[in-house]
Formats: sequence, C-alpha cells, structure tokens
Amino acid sequence: MKAYWNITKSTIPITLSVLFLFIKNQDNVFAAPPRLHLCRPEQRDALVKLKNELEVFISPFGYNCYVNGTIVTPHPKTVSWEINNDCCTWEGITCNPESGEVIKLDLSCSYLRGQLHSNISLHSLTALDLSSNDFNGQIMSSLGNLSLLTSLDLSYNRFSGEIPSSFGNLSHLTSLDLSDNQLSGQLPSWIGNLSHLTQLDLSSNNFSGQIPSTIGKLSHLTFLVLSSNQFVAYNAFTGAIPSSLLTLPSLQFIRLQENQLNGTLDFGNMYLPSFLRELSLGNNKLIGPIPSSISKQTNLQYLDLSNLNTQGPVNFTIFSHLKSIYYLHLSNLNTTTTVDLSYIMSCFKSLYLLDLSGNHVSVTNKSSATYDLVMQPIQSLLLSGCGITEFPELVKTKQLLTDLDVSKNKLKGQVPGWLWTLPYLRHVDLSNNNLINFERSPRSGPSLMMAALLVSNNNFTGNIPSFICDLPSLRTLDLSNNNFDGVIPSCMANLRRTLSDLNLGKNRLHGGLPEYIFKYLRSFDVGHNQLTGKLPRALIHSTYLEVLNVGNNVINDTFPFWLSSLPNLKVLVLRSNLFHGPILLQAPFPKLQIIDVSHNHFNGALPSDYFVKCMSSLTTNEDKLSRKYMGDVYYYDSLVLMNKGVVMELVRIFKIYTALDFSRNKLEGKIPKSIGLLEELHVLNLSNNAFTGHIPSSMGNLSALESLDVSQNQLSGEIPQELGSLSYLAYMNFSHNQLAGLVPGGTQFRRQNCSSFEGNKGLFGPSLEEDCRDIIHTPASHKQYETTEESEEEDEEVLSWIAAVIGAVPGVILGLTIGYILVSYRPEWFVNPCVRKKHKHRRRSNATH
Repeated sequence: MKAYWNITKSTIPITLSVLFLFIKNQDNVFAAPPRLHLCRPEQRDALVKLKNELEVFISPFGYNCYVNGTIVTPHPKTVSWEINNDCCTWEGITCNPESGEVIKLDLSCSYLRGQLHSNISLHSLTALDLSSNDFNGQIMSSLGNLSLLTSLDLSYNRFSGEIPSSFGNLSHLTSLDLSDNQLSGQLPSWIGNLSHLTQLDLSSNNFSGQIPSTIGKLSHLTFLVLSSNQFVAYNAFTGAIPSSLLTLPSLQFIRLQENQLNGTLDFGNMYLPSFLRELSLGNNKLIGPIPSSISKQTNLQYLDLSNLNTQGPVNFTIFSHLKSIYYLHLSNLNTTTTVDLSYIMSCFKSLYLLDLSGNHVSVTNKSSATYDLVMQPIQSLLLSGCGITEFPELVKTKQLLTDLDVSKNKLKGQVPGWLWTLPYLRHVDLSNNNLINFERSPRSGPSLMMAALLVSNNNFTGNIPSFICDLPSLRTLDLSNNNFDGVIPSCMANLRRTLSDLNLGKNRLHGGLPEYIFKYLRSFDVGHNQLTGKLPRALIHSTYLEVLNVGNNVINDTFPFWLSSLPNLKVLVLRSNLFHGPILLQAPFPKLQIIDVSHNHFNGALPSDYFVKCMSSLTTNEDKLSRKYMGDVYYYDSLVLMNKGVVMELVRIFKIYTALDFSRNKLEGKIPKSIGLLEELHVLNLSNNAFTGHIPSSMGNLSALESLDVSQNQLSGEIPQELGSLSYLAYMNFSHNQLAGLVPGGTQFRRQNCSSFEGNKGLFGPSLEEDCRDIIHTPASHKQYETTEESEEEDEEVLSWIAAVIGAVPGVILGLTIGYILVSYRPEWFVNPCVRKKHKHRRRSNATH
C-alpha cells in the first residue's frame, strides 16, 4: 500500500501539469481539430486523372535510371495512389503542410509510358519531375500555366516537337532540363526571359538553327548544356583549346565533347587544385600526350579523354592522384602502353564507371582482391576491343555492377557461371568473341534485373538457352550470328510484355514463327535461318514495331498487306522466301522507308498509285533525324541490302536511309508513274522482272536517288533525259532491255561502266560511242541515217565535179579567142606599158578641168 501511494503521489504533479496545459490550450484544440485528410479533393482528382492516362510497365527506359548523376533503381510510384487515401501521403507527392496544396510532383523513374493529354491543374506546383520514363508526343502547352514552377525536369523521355511557347510564362524557373528527348525546331528567343535560370540543359535533342543571342540575358546561369543537337553542333567547334580555359580557378564544368577541336592539351602552370569537377573532351581531334599536370585536378569527378590520339606511351599512374573520380573515360587513346586492369581499378575507391575500350588491357586472375577493391562501388565496366583472352575475375566481387561490356575481344570457351550471380547486372555485351556455351550458374540464371543480353557473333551452338525465358525485365536480346538450332522456344512468351529488340538472325533455327504477341516489340529480326510456315497475324498487335526482318528463310505466304496498320513500321524485309501472288495494298504504310521483297515469287502488275501507298512517308520532305541510327544506346538495327550492284551489310541504319527493292520477282506491266513522288528515295531496284513500257520520266524527280537498277526487264523507249540531272545518282543499270535513243549526257551517265547499258540494241550517244563500242550496237535507224547522209555527200561531190567541167569548157574557149585577138592586132597600150600610163594621166587631167 505504501508503494502504491508513493507511485501515485509522484504522478500527481505530472498529471496536473498535463491537465493544466490541456485546459490552457483548449481553445486552440477545439478551434482547430486535426485534419484526417490534408489533400484537397480537386487536386486528388487531378492526380487520379493523370494516373489513369498513363500506363505502368516494366523497364520503359531500359537499363539505368539516373537521378542527379546517381544510378537508382526504378519502381512504379503511382501504384501507391489509392483514391481512398490522403494524396499527400502518396509516393512522389509533397504538399504544403498548412494549405494542403500539392507543391511538388516527382514521378521520375516510375516505369510510366504514354502521352500526356489532360492539363495538370496543380497551380501551386513549384517542382515537377517526370524524368527517366517513356513519355512521348508533344509537351503539353498547359505546363506553361504552372506559373509558380521553379524546377521542371522532363529529361530522358521521348517527347517530340517544339518547346511550347507557353514556357515563356514560367518566370520563376531556376532549373529547366529537357535533355535526352526528340525535341526539334529552333531555340526560341523568349528563353532569355527566364531571367532566374541557373541551370539549363537542352542536350541530346534535335534542335537546329542558331543559338538565340537572348540567351546572354541569363545572368544567373551557372550550368548550360546544348550539346548533341544540330546547331554548330554536337558540336562543330574547331581549333585548339585555350590553356587559360583549363586553368580558370572557379570553373566547375567543361563539356566540349564531340567537336572538331585539335591541337594538344595544356593545363598551364598549375600549382593549386582548381574547383573543376567535370572535364569532357572526348571524341575530338586532339593529339599528343596527356599532360602530367592533370594530376593536380584533384577535385575532378568526371573525366572524359576518349579518342585522344596520344601517339605514344601513356603514364597511367598520373590518374592515381584523382581520388574523387567517379567516371573515367579513357577509351581509344592510340597508345602502345598496356593498361593493368587491377592496378587502374585499385587507384579509385569511389569509381562508378571505367571505360578502357580500344586500349591494350592486361587481366591477371591470380592475385586476390584487396578490401578496397572489393568495396569499390563500380557500376559500369567497359572493356570492348581490349584484346583480353579471359574474363576478369575481379568482376566477381563487384556486387553493384550493372553494365559489363567485354565485346570484340578474344574470349573463348564458356561464359562463366559466376557472372550471373551479380544481383544488379542489367546490361551484358559478350558479342564478337569465340564463346561456345554458357556454364551453369549456381542459381537458375542471370539477374532478374537483366535488361539487355548481347551475345552475337560467337560460336554458340545447340538450342536457345531456356534461362533467357526467366528474365522478367529483359528488353533487348541479340543472339544473332551464331549456330543456335532447333525451334524458337515457346517459353519466350514469358517476355512478351518486356521485349523491345529481338534479334535471332543468322542462326540455324527452323520451325514456325511464334504466334504470341510481343506487345512492346520495336525490332524483330529472324533473317537468315530456316524458318517455315506463314507470317503470324499476331504481329498486327505489335504497334510499336519499327523493324521486321524475316528475309532468307522458307516462309510461304502472300504479301502481308495487313502490316500497313502498324503505325511505326519503318523497315520491312521479306527477301529470299517463298512469298507469292500480287503485292496488294489496301491502305498506305504511314512510315515505311525501307522495303525489300526481292527474290520471291510475287507477280502481277502494280496499280498506278502503288508507290504513294507503299511509301507515303517519302512523298514529303520531312525533317528526319539526320546522322542518327535506328535503335538505341545499346542496340542498333542492322540490315543486308543490295545497293549499287553489290550486297552490302549495313551494320547501323541511318534514320534517313530509304530503299525499295522489288527485284527478282515476276512483276509485269508498266512501272507506275507514282514512283516519281518518292522524293526522298535513295535506292531503287526493279531489276529481273517483266516490266514493259517506258521508264517513267517522273523518275527525274527522285532528287535524292543514289542507286537505280531496272536491268533484265522488257522496257522500251528512251532513257528519260530528266535522269541526267540527278546529281546524287552514282550507280545505274539499264542493261538487257529493249531501250533505244539518245543516252542522257549528264556527268553521272558518263561515269558508268559500259555494262550498265549492254543488251540494248538501240542506245546511242557520245559517251557510249567513245568508250563502249564493243558492247553497244548502233541501232539500224541510226545506221540508215548515217548511210543516207554519206550517199547524199557523195552525190553532191559528183554534181560539183560535173558543174566544174561544164563551167570550165566555155571558159577555155573564151580565153583562147581573146588571146588570139590580142596577139594578132597588138594595140599600143598592150605593147607599151608607158603608153597606158599616159592615157591614164590624160584622163585624170581632163577630169580635173
């Protein structure tokens, strides 16, 4: 009882204190009860509407997700958005604690795909981050109504079109990042009105034209990146780098990569470390040694000297002083020095990326790794083309490794099983080696995060490994140029919701093509196998498909006109199969730019409007992405195509490349005049068919044409003179037809081989008669003209002689008569020339008087 009393007695003051405080503040308590839901209903509804517009799917951007330069693991944030919950508790949402208004929306790295249509009516937003997703289409102009925005990040998406002019209203912006999209057009002059900007990144887009002078008004700007566009650009800067630039003490970022800069590197007389954190000079034309003074740049975190032509030995120990380095690009230095991989990696405790591709690298697998090397957080190791003969076992310890590139080396034997134990491995490139199979892994297979597996150009045999079917995040799979046989595994249906690029070409696969639907498939290449059957109609549901290559198989089917419903199809290859029947079209292919149906059994005539439907995208002069390739950063589409008379392999396909090959079929009738509407066509091959009639003069409109082959047909008439004005036409073949008349006299025609015109009995022209007399038969009409002309000349000559004789006879008689008279009578003026002079003088005197 005593104990109880002591406890109670001791708690009385505390209880009274709490009670006193409660009573003292009861007015405030009752006046402002705690709110159960902070989020405003109208803003919650706006967020739900936004969520419903978008699609959540696995790995939309492929491999790595970068946030502020750091690799993070993406995850679908909108999954937590339940309508019954307070939206201020949703992931990615930050609310004002007093007003309940949404002030920050962060959906970066959220596996989101689609187009934004509705307005984001969150007018209290100060920060919006939609980066590292797969948004496409145009940027909503309504974003310009978010007048309180200070930070806007739309980077690493597929937005296209121009920057909305409404962005000029965002006067409070301090940071604007639109990099790594597909934006185009000119930079607007109103960009100079965003006077509070400190960071502006518009790199890796398709902007063109001039950089507006108004950008000079951004007096607070400390970070500006405009690289990888189409200004002077990506860029076209020339000359040497001023040493004063590299020694500015306050400068933190220098990004001059991908230019035409030349000369040598010079860091001047540097005694103290500068504040320089990033130095990007890769892919220029710089030559000479790497100055040892670079070791003074101890604050460097990012260094790119790739493709620096050192022309001699490199002292790699100078990099050991750069203890703060995270990213080190030293590829293709053209040095005789061999890099010790273990040494260079041991120099850096915080290294995230190391690129030594194109150098001589030694790998030693005997020594054990140190503790520092084991704990190194490296995530990307790029050793392509380094001459290594065995897998570097130090990779075993790199538990955070995401990217490994050991392509173009001399690796042979098995792919080690320990490689698949690395839990975060996402991108592996083993292509262009001498590997023969996969060693069994201690567990079922590669990392569940694997997004890209490239093993092309090796010597793998047997069936396609089944572990591939168990990679739920796999986006790119390239098994081409091996000796895989058997059928395409049915278990690959597991990948139908993730695969974007699938290349099984140049193997020994047989059987039919899969009937299941690859929903997000962008590129599908099964060419050069032994596949049979028909094209699966399920392909009609692959609406993202851009490249379809089933060439060089044994597929027996009619022309797949139903593929015209695919809105993004750009490349269609059906060559060397058993396709047959007419090449019918019911609707235009909206984006087709390469079609190859050669070496099949197609027949019949082509309608007059055929080429307008077949390649409608080439009838207008669209602004295509020049000097960029089909594919993405890890995988590029390739293609085998007949061009300029030879079979060529395009290792990468320019996005502006266009070709039409209908050769070696049984097509007949006239060549449709609509062919002249394909103004952007580069390659046209209609050879080895049964086309008749004249070559359309409209072909003279094909101003971009580089290669033309209409040989081995039954064409008649003349070669259109309009073709002589096609300045890019480097190759042409008109042989083995029934052509006649004058060959165009353009420079391109004069440069052709005689074989381009052989087998046509009626062609003539100056260039042919000079160089091709042996194979060009002068047409009969032309010979008749020459014979008639010669006969007329001979007749004229005979007549001339007759006329001369007729005129000469009376002349001789008249001359003899006059001579006789003069001799017989001899007048004084004839005998004495002085008398003649006297007579002449007398006449002049008389005339004077």
